[in-house]
Amino acid sequence: MTKLEQIEKAVLELTEEEQAKFRQWFAEHDARLFDEEIECDAKAGKLNARAEEALAEHRAGGSTEL
Repeated sequence: MTKLEQIEKAVLELTEEEQAKFRQWFAEHDARLFDEEIECDAKAGKLNARAEEALAEHRAGGSTEL
């Protein structure tokens, strides 16, 4: 049995309350990983072209105030 299969089996054995807590933990964990990836990409300059595109669009009047 793979590690993933073991995790899936364990999750299926959780109570409804435990599953709710697990979902909350996993959502926070997933968001943290995403934030870290974005931060690394930003530091590496991988987002510079997109940022420049967005700023150019804004300067050209292509955005609206919220």
